[in-house]
This record gives sequence, structure tokens and C-alpha cells, in this order.
Amino acid sequence: MSDDLRELYQEVILDHSRDPRNFRELPDCVHTAHGENPLCGDRLDIYLTLDGDGKITDAAFKGRGCAISMASASMMTEIIRGLDMEKAKALFERFHDLVMGSGEADISLDEDDLDKLQVLAGVRQFPMRVKCATLAWHTMNAALEGDAVASTE
Repeated sequence: MSDDLRELYQEVILDHSRDPRNFRELPDCVHTAHGENPLCGDRLDIYLTLDGDGKITDAAFKGRGCAISMASASMMTEIIRGLDMEKAKALFERFHDLVMGSGEADISLDEDDLDKLQVLAGVRQFPMRVKCATLAWHTMNAALEGDAVASTE
């Protein structure tokens, strides 16, 4: 990882972990799940509101965790808003491949969103942190599938 990319990675992670976006409950949401990373103790609840066509109209989270976990949840809730369920699930798969190092960032999003996710790809250099980065995404996927609990195990 270049020094410039490492610096950007750190800036984005710190920004989203210190000032997480959408850090709140959605009391009337129908799609919710609880996720845990037993290795490091990260815990998140994901809340999703969908319209009648299956489009995510609002996304939020509550919980506690490391900077990577909180930043990933914050960025995810921003990026998935406006996507339909199928696109959000496909994005989960592509993001997982991206941070695992097994895929390219062929996600069709606008450039700002793509850049944000590309920055999180840096966790692949730290295998123990991949689960931190993917916890919110696993939990979002569980909420969309109707599962109440998700785990990174």
C-alpha cells in the first residue's frame, strides 16, 4: 500500500469512527439484525427501512466496536441507502471479495462511494481486521434475509 493510500485509509477510518454517520436506531423498521465479532468483541445492530418496492429508504446502526468496524458500518449505511435489496446483497458480496483480496472493485456506484470502499480494501493487509470491516455488511445481509443474528464466524 502506498504511503498516500495508507494516509487516506487512516483519515477515512478515523473520520467515520469519530463521527459515525447514521448512528441511531430506527424504531419503526422491519428489517433489523444483531451482529457480533467474537474475536474482538465488536457488536452492532443494523436497522433498515424499505419501501414497497424493496428499496432501502433508510439505514442506521448502533453498537460498539473498533475504529474499523464503526467506520465500515458508517460508510455502509450511507452507501446502501437508495439501493434495492438485490443490489445491496450484491454489493455485500463484492465488498466481501474486495476486502478479502479475491475481487476487484467492479461495484457500479458513483466515484465517491467507490473510492470510500476502495479505501477499506486496505484491511486485507491485516487479516485479523477483515472481520471488523465486514461485520456491518454481514449484519445488513442478515437483516435483508430476515435473520435476527449475524456473525463473522
